[in-house]
Amino acid sequence: MITSIFRCVFVVFSIVFCGDILAQSTASQQVTKFNIEAPQLGATKTIWVYLPKTYQTSNKSYPTIYMHDAQNLFDKETSYIGEWQVDEYLDSLTDKESIVIGIEHGNEKRIDELTPYKHDKYGGGNGDAYLSFIRQTLKPHIDVAYRTLKDKQNTSICGSSLGGLISFYAILKYPETFNNALVFSPSFWFSEAIFEMAQETVIPDTSRFYFLVGTNESEDMVINQERMIDLLLNKGVNPDNIYNKIVEGGKHNEALWATYFPEAYQWLYK
Repeated sequence: MITSIFRCVFVVFSIVFCGDILAQSTASQQVTKFNIEAPQLGATKTIWVYLPKTYQTSNKSYPTIYMHDAQNLFDKETSYIGEWQVDEYLDSLTDKESIVIGIEHGNEKRIDELTPYKHDKYGGGNGDAYLSFIRQTLKPHIDVAYRTLKDKQNTSICGSSLGGLISFYAILKYPETFNNALVFSPSFWFSEAIFEMAQETVIPDTSRFYFLVGTNESEDMVINQERMIDLLLNKGVNPDNIYNKIVEGGKHNEALWATYFPEAYQWLYK
């Protein structure tokens, strides 16, 4: 009887212990999290913060990149189908260091938050409130809590898919806040209005755009990206401020975005 009880306890302990091992975070020690109220969204948002390895031993201030879908950026355990390995890459750098602010998506509210327009089938359209949260609540908090370079030239925004769409929209609508956008696999298909906005917007000479798309995404992804870039060039945007990366065989997934994040990052700080 005692032997049987011992075996049961051992099995339960083994399951729990193994579960803990499997559930271990892959996030760097440089990554922390905090919660903040988002009155613009009527929600509490979880924010992931990556601080450079030199942050604690220097008095330097750092540029900041605001990134969407934080669950997929740093930790395999919380990611959808793989992480971007943003922290692993940044940990490897000895210069061009940045603070990265990852904003968790709102799960079932993700489409609402990351789209500035409504779609007949998918809904959405709460992107302006999401960006107001970043600009009016989150960034002021980050700029007080951490040593950031607060000016627009040192403030970037980055995302993929719908996150690419809202990042592009953000740099168009709020150039006084965001000077640089890393636009991965942008969902320009969501609304024709994004092309109309790009056509009508006066884009500052300093605004910079890195575009990434794979040829094995949806059939119109490459077409839409090239259409948008042609539009920007025809408006007179400096070609040196636009980078167009088309990856042969690239798919719409974290593997693509993780692979090319280092290149995009280096372009950002060249």
